[in-house]
Amino acid sequence: MPQVFNLSQTPVTAHAFSADNAQLATSFNSNDVQIFARQGAAWVPTEILSEHDKLITSIDWAPNSNRIVTSSQDRNAYVWQQTQDPSTGKLIWKPTLVLLRINRAATHVRWSPKEDKFAVASGARAIAICSFDPENNWWVSKLLKKPLRSTVLSVDWHPNNVLLASGSADMKARVFSAYIKEVDDKPAPTVWGSKLPFNTVCGEYASPSGGWVHAVSFSPSGDVLAFASHDSSISIVYPGGPTICTIRISSLPFVTLTWTAEDTVVAAGHDCQPVVFSGSEGGWQGVGSLDDSTSGKPAGPGSNSPVGRLNSAAFSTFRDADSRGHTSAKASSDAKLLTVHQNTITSIRPFETKGGRVTKVSTSGVDGNLVIWDTDSVNALAGRVGGLRV
Repeated sequence: MPQVFNLSQTPVTAHAFSADNAQLATSFNSNDVQIFARQGAAWVPTEILSEHDKLITSIDWAPNSNRIVTSSQDRNAYVWQQTQDPSTGKLIWKPTLVLLRINRAATHVRWSPKEDKFAVASGARAIAICSFDPENNWWVSKLLKKPLRSTVLSVDWHPNNVLLASGSADMKARVFSAYIKEVDDKPAPTVWGSKLPFNTVCGEYASPSGGWVHAVSFSPSGDVLAFASHDSSISIVYPGGPTICTIRISSLPFVTLTWTAEDTVVAAGHDCQPVVFSGSEGGWQGVGSLDDSTSGKPAGPGSNSPVGRLNSAAFSTFRDADSRGHTSAKASSDAKLLTVHQNTITSIRPFETKGGRVTKVSTSGVDGNLVIWDTDSVNALAGRVGGLRV
């Protein structure tokens, strides 16, 4: 059974865990970051980080350096680090300024694997690659711009600390070089290319039916790229061919995804449940849902659509309200979804890894809930799907 925590009555816009999973950073559709500490079976609020003056859009917590980076609609990002308060002796979170040089909202942020850089997506048709300037004690940025044509919605780092994937509202997923001479060692050749000066476009892939690309993610090896689009599709890119495997679903679009192994992806979004896909270069397909409350069992192998999530009474209520403007006193109780999340899942992240596979993932959503899911059962099912295991 998944672990469900109701953190707020307002939407959770972003969440990130500390390296030991004992602390949680979240934003509840506000300008502040709320830090929680795990106490038994509950998450207890401990601190509030206040520096942004508009809605926080994304949070990432660096596991080794224990620094938090936040991005916001106020066009700023801050790096938060724990320091000792000289007056009280207590540890406090202190922000460091980031010079983003963007004139639109910052939409998404992620630390690089070595934690010496981070990438900030923005509505300014640019991605800021930020590194630390010790002389001035702030973070400075170089901008990836071409050939971006619209708001960048998501970013993800390749394991080599140089390549960066992006998904944007111009209906493209791209792979860039974010190599900074003063910071990075010369990278070894990969399937994405060997000569990698800053802003080199190593790959560009269109959404199958012209939808915004909401989410991008490299596989654990970095040799495969997955992206989810607003046309209710998920695409898996093998750049050598290039081979692109596209899975179309009959439900609502995904807005977030993560890999749990080299052959397995979990995606979630407007359908309110995490759905597992598995495959190889020979083909991909849906395996099932982590949310077994939607039915007695996960969707079968080969199913491209997740299991249904609305009970018939709720469907009838929405249909009557839409077609006849008719509502009833029972509408609120009848409209409860059969899924654990009661609204869009906005973020999915790895939570626990064992033996090279992600065994637990966490999701947060518009319903104010944080849910920790066990992926072992569906990972086992993915391994049994004929011809799909890498």
